[in-house]
Amino acid sequence: MNRLPNALIDELVDDLEPVRPMKLAHGIGLVALAALVTIGLVELLDGLWRGILAGEASAYYFIANGMLGLLGAATTLAVLRMASPRVGNTQEGARWALAMFALLPAVAAITLGLQGRLQQIGADPYGLSCFLAGSGFSLLTFGALTAWLRRGAPVSPTRAGIYTGIAAGAIGSFSYGLACPIDTLGHLATWHTLPVVLGAFAGRAVVPRLVRW
Repeated sequence: MNRLPNALIDELVDDLEPVRPMKLAHGIGLVALAALVTIGLVELLDGLWRGILAGEASAYYFIANGMLGLLGAATTLAVLRMASPRVGNTQEGARWALAMFALLPAVAAITLGLQGRLQQIGADPYGLSCFLAGSGFSLLTFGALTAWLRRGAPVSPTRAGIYTGIAAGAIGSFSYGLACPIDTLGHLATWHTLPVVLGAFAGRAVVPRLVRW
């Protein structure tokens, strides 16, 4: 039986270096830190809305921001797991969270349409600023998740990029939502959800180029 010379084996292993294993808890901690820093920046730059604790927020406010928070958490977990592919590693939770979140703009469109008030969305004087702020505050989470993916080996960089953008957009919009006192259905279901849509497209375009292996 042919055997490889010991010299060849030595040459093959010369460049090998030990790699610190990627632990899911470390990834969760990284994104949690990014989210907390983002909320701190929101407080510093805009100030959190004190009316939340005073009972001034509507039910729509808590439903919309609760959905954003759950979507951000579910898609973040999916992205962190994509960095370390294994058998049975699915993203069912992220898919269900995304389906749940899609109900918000759908219900808003139906409700406002039946009431003849769809034009209020386009006439919202604060809509664009909320969309831009929510998108801007997503950048820190976007960077943290992208850095985590670069350490790993995602099997599908495209899908990982889409989920990265969704997670970042959701967390950014949730964070800025803590400062926004406008709690109408049309405003929340439109201008606070658009950062998630923008994030999905941005993640699809940018992340695969950065995490190829």
